[in-house]
Amino acid sequence: MPAWIKDAIFYEIYPQSFKDSNGDGIGDFNGIIEKLDYIKELGCNAIWMNPCYDSPFRDAGYDVRDYKKTAARYGSMEDIVRLFAEVHKRDMHILLDLVPGHTSEEHPWFLESSKVEENEYTDRYIWTDKWFHGAQGLNYIAGEAPRDGVYVLNYFKCQPALNYGFLHPEERWQKGIEDPACVATREALKDIIRFWLDKGCDGFRVDMADSLVKKDDENKSGTSVVWKDIRRMLDEEYPEAAIVSEWNKPQVAIPAGFHMDFFLDWEGNGYNLLMRNVENGRNNSFFYKDSDRSVLDFFEEYLEKYEQIKQQGHYCLITGNHDMIRAAYYLDVRELKLAYAFLFTMPGNPFLYYGDEIGMHYQNLPTKEGGYTRTGSRTPMQWDDTENCGFSTASADKLYLPVDKSEDAPSVASQEKDKDSLLSMVKEILAVRNQEADLRENANLELVYAKREERSFAYRRGNLLMFCNPSGEESVIEDFGLPDIREKVFAVGEADFVNGAYRLGEQSFVMWRI
Repeated sequence: MPAWIKDAIFYEIYPQSFKDSNGDGIGDFNGIIEKLDYIKELGCNAIWMNPCYDSPFRDAGYDVRDYKKTAARYGSMEDIVRLFAEVHKRDMHILLDLVPGHTSEEHPWFLESSKVEENEYTDRYIWTDKWFHGAQGLNYIAGEAPRDGVYVLNYFKCQPALNYGFLHPEERWQKGIEDPACVATREALKDIIRFWLDKGCDGFRVDMADSLVKKDDENKSGTSVVWKDIRRMLDEEYPEAAIVSEWNKPQVAIPAGFHMDFFLDWEGNGYNLLMRNVENGRNNSFFYKDSDRSVLDFFEEYLEKYEQIKQQGHYCLITGNHDMIRAAYYLDVRELKLAYAFLFTMPGNPFLYYGDEIGMHYQNLPTKEGGYTRTGSRTPMQWDDTENCGFSTASADKLYLPVDKSEDAPSVASQEKDKDSLLSMVKEILAVRNQEADLRENANLELVYAKREERSFAYRRGNLLMFCNPSGEESVIEDFGLPDIREKVFAVGEADFVNGAYRLGEQSFVMWRI
């Protein structure tokens, strides 16, 4: 595993919404460069940047038209190479967003593959052999190409699936994963990876990483063949390059070759239950003060996966991302403080979505570039209280998306002046994580206290002991045989160890050194 991953705290940047440097209403590479010192001072030392490649932007850049060209609205190749250099100058790292499973329908490979005449790209995508033969069990498009056949989709209509093969081909048009055409697709992906690593990026977050081989088995053994092959190449040629998967099955993704995997927000799963769970119209997220949920609803799922991979890779927790409704939609500032204190003191690499550090609101907006309900989490970063919240000098009607105009819209500038703000707390807890070796060790988590009928819980990371009480009532937990407490390292709210008992004030989080 690349050495730098152990200490990495990631900041996710949606480039079109982060900082506009040229006044056209859309964020860009140079705007990111302007704010690198802010990211560093926040406590993050790594960046994940959403897709920045040439695209028609029907799915916000996840429909790639040219993998080796930057989107003009973000800047030139020279600009992104300068971004890489500026990141490294600050002892930081940056991951690009890799989209391996599909391209745009405007990609030159697909245009060639659509032709009647056989060519190098004929089998780069998945086509049936006749226009009236559908791809059973897969989404597909018919009647839009000169070629006699229908083509398989990876998700949206604008995203034809690249051909990595079928685990067990059953039809004449289905190819095995070692078919020369499918191997050629795999080699083309390696070529893209090498191109960007040679330009200066430090690795990739991989979109829909489990979607490559079609009709794969439950353990994705076919897709794993592809990623193991890519990991061998990385280990040999780019040993310091990192890859993190959008998979949510670390017990599969880590053995397949990834260094990190995400715990994603799937309805009703352990992560969803922490901050975004609604049942019968009622907020029942664990960190919501009036919830009746136990933290065991999270840990029972998390620990099962974590224990399987803790020696080989990282299972990463996130505040949010570009696909999720912002946590501030469900939790108030105090509740967010407790949730972030928990997320940032758990194993793996924390991922902080831009704007979550100030509690940016979710806005109910019409879809933009295929965002749909996700659009409201992709609005411009709120830097200050000037026009357009300091995001851009463009007129409001030119902005990529509207800024939050509510009276209580948070901003970096206002929260930097307030020692009790969410931003101040995020800086404090990230500083603690950066200072404490036990928080950067991956395989030292122990859940030491949690009961189904109680809201409070405690966990240990080496010589650090964390207690959390998300409820609106004081909680008292009798001593259960832990070593003596030496000092309080960090706290939100009131907490003490008195007369052999841990007293946790309402909505509190505390870290003790033992």
